[in-house]
Amino acid sequence: MENGDFKHFSRLRSKLYVVVFGTDTPAGKAFDLVLLVAIVLSIVVVMLESVRDIKIRFEEIFYILEWTFTIIFSIEYLLRIFISKKPKTYVFSFFGAIDLIALLPTYISLFVTGGSYLVVIRAIRLLRVFRIMKLTRYINEARVLGEAMEGAKRKILIFMGAVFTLVMITGTLMYLIEGGQNGFTSIPRSIYWAVVTVTTVGYGDIAPHTVLGQSFATMLMLTGYAILAVPTGIMTSEINKVERRGSIKDKICGRCTTGNERQSNYCTKCGERLEQYDKT
Repeated sequence: MENGDFKHFSRLRSKLYVVVFGTDTPAGKAFDLVLLVAIVLSIVVVMLESVRDIKIRFEEIFYILEWTFTIIFSIEYLLRIFISKKPKTYVFSFFGAIDLIALLPTYISLFVTGGSYLVVIRAIRLLRVFRIMKLTRYINEARVLGEAMEGAKRKILIFMGAVFTLVMITGTLMYLIEGGQNGFTSIPRSIYWAVVTVTTVGYGDIAPHTVLGQSFATMLMLTGYAILAVPTGIMTSEINKVERRGSIKDKICGRCTTGNERQSNYCTKCGERLEQYDKT
């Protein structure tokens, strides 16, 4: 490749990079808008296809639409590989995997044929619903939620450990109180009842019959409401922290989509050089 051709190639990649990863230009906004509409419509098609009467009536239209969406997402996937400075990093990243999963089902259906494989094809094609995960790349609030979950994960894990200990103890006690004659035939089944009770789901397939068991269940139900408030409080606190510093986390890394401070030149997570435009 001659020097002039290489410079032209580099300029082309830079322009495409701004279009694909930037939203502060008309071209970037249009690119994201087209993808958002395509993702939402493709999910609607998947849902409508599951309705037998609708599928029979519009099967040909669904087929054309599905291949249209697949071609659009294929072009996007190849384009991201083409403009990425480290294509391998993108391919094996979370978003790279989601982009690939969004494509594979339709292509696989071309090679898997025969009546006995129809169920397999149907199951594989249901993976198209993963396209909805592609939406997170374009929703700023998803990044806020992600950062909040990252900050709260240790507290949530400790909380889940405490809840697990609680249901183990209460399930064991109910097994001793009620016994097999009332449906509590084993400790695991009693723990299942405790989980259903403490989460306030209340299926009703197992219920205590003794006065002591019912009194114990009442206390567990009331405790369940208090327990449900704990993770809500933790997440609310973390989201508030993220939003308070949100105004300075406007520079988004094009490789790993991590939010960085406006004055940063390199991504704090992967070290990628940050572009001068902001993705807010």
